[in-house]
Formats: sequence, C-alpha cells, structure tokens
Amino acid sequence: MLWPIHLSTSLARSTARRSTTPSIRRSRSSGTASTSRVRGASISWSGQNNIEIKANSEERANAALDVFKEKIVKRGLSLKVLDADEPKLSGKEYRLMVALKEGIDQEHAKKISKLIRDEGPKGVKAQIQGEELRVSSKKKDDLQDVITMLKGKDLDIALQFVNYR
Repeated sequence: MLWPIHLSTSLARSTARRSTTPSIRRSRSSGTASTSRVRGASISWSGQNNIEIKANSEERANAALDVFKEKIVKRGLSLKVLDADEPKLSGKEYRLMVALKEGIDQEHAKKISKLIRDEGPKGVKAQIQGEELRVSSKKKDDLQDVITMLKGKDLDIALQFVNYR
C-alpha cells in the first residue's frame, strides 16, 4: 500500500547571523570610500542577536549604520531584519544598538496563515510551530505557488523559506 507523500516548507524570519558577520567585518575594514565618513566608529556583536555601533559623534554612528546596511543588502538580506535604536550618548561616545529580528511572532504568523488559507491553493495547510510557520501540501507545485504568492506580498517582515522537501 502506498501512503500519500506530504511535502512541506517552513517560513521563518531570517536573521542570518552567519551572513551578517562578514558584513560587520567589512564595515570595520579600511581602504574603502565609505570608511572616510565613519572614521572614529566601531561595530561589534553585543550578545546573540544585537549589534553595537560606537562612534565619537551621532552623525558618524548613523553613517556607520548606513555602511552596515549597504553591506547587508550586498549579502542579499532584507533590511527588515534590522531594528535600529537612536544613537545615545554614553560618556564620550555615542552608542547605537541594532537588534536582529528572529522568528515570526504570533501576530504575523496568524496573518500569513490566514493569507495562505484565503489566497493560496486548496489542499495547503499552514501550522504555527513556535517561531516558524510550517506549510504542507501533497503537491510540490502548491508549495511553489505559496512561496511565489508570499514573495509577491508586501509583508512587514523578511521571510526565509527552509526545509523545502
């Protein structure tokens, strides 16, 4: 007896810490045209999902953030994964904290799940599993249609499609 095959994919908000680490290294490097406007600034990891930018002026902290954003875009990541605070004076230097958003919160997961139910192909099921949204179907084409549909929508979060089997 043959059992039906269920194909699935998971949606997750992409942080891509591994992808941002080279961007941090390049933002620190010298010899590029953009480093002249961020001289006197440093960028480093602060905890698991936070990046700290230190600079001697508010403008240089914002300029370092702009350079970091340019590097992120060149790596193919969406700027929706970044959540930057305003530069704050701390002693003699300004500190700017940038949080990397990870996972899909319940509100966005429910919104995307409803979108898949309403506009997606029939036979596609969406389940919220922690910080991921698991989409399953018997047909590979249905999953591809859901991925195409979600990429075409302007969502408030960046999505990453993983476990496509």
